[in-house]
Amino acid sequence: MKRKILKNVDWGIFICCIILSIIGMIALFSATYDSSDDSLQRQIIWFVVCIPVVFIIIFIDYESIAKISPILYGIILVLLIGVLFTNPINGASSWFNLGFFSIQPAEFAKIIVILFLAMAMCKIQEKDKNNINKPTKLLTILAIVAVPLLLIIKQPDYGTAMAFIVATVMMLFTAGINKKYIIGAILLVVIAVPILYFFVLPDHAKERINVFLNPESDPRGSGYNLTQSKLAIGAGKLTGMGLLKGNQTQLGFLYPKTTDFIFSVIGEEMGFVVAGAVIVLYVVLITKAVYVAKTAKDDLGSYIAIGIAGIFLFHMLENIGMTMGLLPITGVPLPFVSYGGSSLLTNFVLIALLLNISGRRQKAIFIE
Repeated sequence: MKRKILKNVDWGIFICCIILSIIGMIALFSATYDSSDDSLQRQIIWFVVCIPVVFIIIFIDYESIAKISPILYGIILVLLIGVLFTNPINGASSWFNLGFFSIQPAEFAKIIVILFLAMAMCKIQEKDKNNINKPTKLLTILAIVAVPLLLIIKQPDYGTAMAFIVATVMMLFTAGINKKYIIGAILLVVIAVPILYFFVLPDHAKERINVFLNPESDPRGSGYNLTQSKLAIGAGKLTGMGLLKGNQTQLGFLYPKTTDFIFSVIGEEMGFVVAGAVIVLYVVLITKAVYVAKTAKDDLGSYIAIGIAGIFLFHMLENIGMTMGLLPITGVPLPFVSYGGSSLLTNFVLIALLLNISGRRQKAIFIE
């Protein structure tokens, strides 16, 4: 049975992640060279921990994992509440500091919410697929996402909150949600955006949006990070300035260069060739995730896979987009590439679930 699962697994997904992780560690080496920053060493340790975790998860049927998701959902809600009472780091109460390392509950919430949401959607559609369009059932699904979403916004962590929204939308679309709800949601967003901007968003969030719209208005203040990022990527040209030779990276103009702006480091020192390869790897990864959703043996696997695809799609677009000035800066890490133990472990667990589903797929569940 195990041999059959391993044979069916789409190893291309795993290979993409390994290559991205290696590129990330090379960028971290350059970004932290000649400093006391131990981000690279910590990232290597987390990477080594993640690999066996992936193979353990592959052999546990994803249906069994989904069955315990209600318990995990309750635990993660407690952690998301508890983290609000910790000391803020860079203005956000998002981490539990355990001394030798920190844990970010919002990262692990991605896994648990997707699993619980997928299971809830399957239960709702058990007797009738169209149940998903009944207002009470739809509100139940939205409530499952809304509770952790509001707690994450409270931290505040708007980037992770947006990742939840994208994943939920893609899961509902796959489940066959009625077009009237989609149109209604679009209209709601159009109405809500100006209200949120003027009456809800804190000043620092408004400032990031203003910088996105006009970064040259304050190049030494609020627009500084974006300006330096664009200079770094532009300076890299085709083949880059070379490792340890990037001006913005090595002279400390780029910040934070190990997390939010790691793509800028890659663009400056490795050039368009490697930066473009990173984008291609993400496109391949996300495309394969969608294909796994399409060919999963059941709805549960399909919903989990498409939710995971949504998470990676948002993170890729937002992180790379913000470093180029195409999207507002939100502090979203680049999966497998940016430094972060919680982020790396979460991403590899999500990949393990994809491999798990791909190893057990039998036939396409979608009607062409």
